[in-house]
This record gives sequence, structure tokens and C-alpha cells, in this order.
Amino acid sequence: MAVKKMSVEQPLWHALTGYRVLTVLYAVAVFVWQHADYSAPAVAGGFLALLVVWTFATLRKVASAARCTLPFLGADVAFAVVGILLSPLVDVHNQVGPTLPSIWVAGPVLAFALKGGWRWAAGASVLVGIANVIEAGEITRPTLHNVLLVCVASVAIGYVVEVARASERTLARALQIEAATRERERLARDIHDNVLQVLAMVQRKGTQAGGEAAELGRMAGEQEIALRSLISTNRPPRQRQGGPGDGAAASAPVAHAGAGAPDAADGLDGLDAFGGAEGPGGLGGAGGPGRIDGLHGLDGLDGLDAADGFGAAEGADETESADLRALLAPYAGARVSFAEPGAPVRLPARVAREVAAAVGAALDNVRLHASPQPGQEAQAWILLEDEPDAVLVTVRDDGPGIPEGRLADAEAEGRLGVALSIRGRLRDLGGTADLVSVPGQGTEVELRVPKHE
Repeated sequence: MAVKKMSVEQPLWHALTGYRVLTVLYAVAVFVWQHADYSAPAVAGGFLALLVVWTFATLRKVASAARCTLPFLGADVAFAVVGILLSPLVDVHNQVGPTLPSIWVAGPVLAFALKGGWRWAAGASVLVGIANVIEAGEITRPTLHNVLLVCVASVAIGYVVEVARASERTLARALQIEAATRERERLARDIHDNVLQVLAMVQRKGTQAGGEAAELGRMAGEQEIALRSLISTNRPPRQRQGGPGDGAAASAPVAHAGAGAPDAADGLDGLDAFGGAEGPGGLGGAGGPGRIDGLHGLDGLDGLDAADGFGAAEGADETESADLRALLAPYAGARVSFAEPGAPVRLPARVAREVAAAVGAALDNVRLHASPQPGQEAQAWILLEDEPDAVLVTVRDDGPGIPEGRLADAEAEGRLGVALSIRGRLRDLGGTADLVSVPGQGTEVELRVPKHE
């Protein structure tokens, strides 16, 4: 659906429309009040009648910059100049005082200011000023005062309009950049949760298998590095020690830990949190349905398919709501405890899927990096809380914690799991993702998403 463009200058056009109507009525009122003082009242009345018709007939012309054309502006200022120069002929003895169009003459000058900026305003005000000097017959103090007042006001308004237009262009460009950046992040998140995980798996499995499969694994590793470079910053990611074909680099253990800490992409060796081709939210949430054989998560996550609650949410209409409990329940198992409220925790279907996918990415980090001791599996806890204005999901593990600076290093290497799969998802939903890790005491990821009424 098209969004109506908001314009900073549009209220000024509305104000100009009202000004023209009020000032032409004022000019008519002056004529009616002092018509007996005019030397040629019929001529004065005829001109004012034409001015009234012209003003009301051209109201649409001053409704916006697009409708205010240059021919109209020329004719409009011509009416003002003719009215000024006609004033001495219909008020020979200067009994009335103001010119025939009176303060209406500022309207055309202001229209020039709104249409073309301060330069156009200066030109139009000089033209009207010259007409006023000719009408007065000499440069008097009142005449100079009125001319300067119109000139300064119109130039100031014209300058403000130019600044407003420049600001609008800057804002529009910033919004375009923001939209492009968000779309890039969304695509990067999808690629991270699916394609990069497959490449990492192929590299690891190929290196383990040896022979021709090792060459395939080496090529997959090279493509993974190149793809990470494209979806992360413009800086190329740091090469892994030993090169992409080095099996040791691909399978070295990671001394890290915690749910959501070294997230999907923060795995040090390409073993990023691997979700299936289509996890919760359709973005490959870790441990979710559609996972590839050979990459099993924590107990209770294996064997899930799209029918286990996630598939139903996938097909839900965006306007419908989903119970977040049903999306998080399949994650529970021998090594994952899930605590939930007794009542349904409803969110818009898309929001619920994204939150579930972020929880899956956090659990993948527990599975991959949070083992307390070699050969042991970490314990994870999921706590779902339904607050009055937000939904809070906490994922905690008993792993060794995240080394200081590890997340920043991972992001510099192009591993953007925490940045995209967790924090990026919550940011796009208007929520937050906070990570707290204490060495030796595990990691806690707190996901907070506001409720959408």
C-alpha cells in the first residue's frame, strides 16, 4: 500500500491559501468602507471584483508546489503590480491611503518564496517594491518600510523552505539507507542460519572423511569465508589459522560457552549454530524442524518436524496470533528445562516465530560451545514470562562463560550469529537482547519483545 509522503512545506501552502482569501476580503472591506473617497470608484470596484474572482479561482494553484506553476506566478504578481499602479488613478487625492490590493500584494511574493526559495522571493519583492515607489512618486519612509518588510519576510520564508526541502531529501535518503540496511541484515540472517551452516557442515564432514571429500570440504570452507565477507562489513573477515582447508582449524574445540553467547555465527571454527533448512520462523532456528541429519542438538530437539507446532505457526496469517509456549515447548528435553506460565502467551504469529528462532540460536550455542567438561553436555534452562507490556524469554546455561572480547572478535571475523540471529531479530521486532556472561558461571541471554496490541 502506498504511503502518503509528508511534506514540511505543505502547511505553509495551506497558510498562504488562507492569507490570500483573508487579504482579498480585507481589500474589499476597505473599498466598501471608503468607496466615496475614491476619484473613480467604478474602476476601483471593477478591479477588486476581478481580484476576488482571480483569488478564489486560483486557490488550487496555491495548494501545493506542484500546482503552483511559473505562468500562474507571473500572472499573479502582474495582478499585484497593476493594482498598485492603478491606485493613484482611482485615488487621485490620496484620500484612501492603502493601494487597491492593499496587503494582498504580499501573497504573490510569498508564493514565489514557497515555490522557488529565497532568490525567487527576492526578485518578486523587488518588482513589487519598484511598483510601490512608482505609485508613491518618491521614496518615502513608510513606502521603504513596507517594501523592506515584504522583502525580508519573503526572503526569510524562502530560505526556510529551501532548508526544509534539503532536510526532507536528507531524511528520505537516510530512510532509504536504513531500509536497505535492514533488508541486508535480514538476508544476511537468513544466509547465516541456513547456507553458512551447510557450508560449515560440508567442510567439517569432508575433512573428517578425507580423500576426495576433503577437497570438497576445502572448497566449501573457501566459499563460506567469501560469503561471510559479503554479508558482514566491508572488511574481509580474518582467515582462520591454517587456511580454509586445514582440518584442524575446522574441528578444533571451542572453549566457550553459553546460551546465546558464541551464537550461531560466533562459533570459532565454522561450527556456527546450525538450524535446519526451515526452523521456527522459517529462518532455520537451531534445533527446529527440518534439521539436517548428522547435526543433532540437545536432547529433546532431535527428530522434530514441521508438524511439532512450528509448522502450524509457519502457515499462520500475519494478522493472527500464536502461543509462544507452543513454539518453545519442543526445545525441552533431558538437557533443556522449560518453565512457562499457565496461561497462553500470545504474540503476532511472525513475532512469535522470530522469538522462537532467536531462542533456537541461543540453544545452538549451548550445544556447540557450552560444555562444562570435554565429553559433557551443558544444561540449559528456558524461562518464559508474560509481563503486562512485554514478553520476556531467558535462556541460561551452566557452561564456562564467554571469554571477554570474544563476541567482538567473532563479529570482526564475519561471524554474526549473536549480532544477527539473536540481537538482529529482536531489534527488528522493536525488542532487546541482553547477554550476561560470568566466567565459570555460564551465560544468560534475556530476550524482551514488546506486546503488539
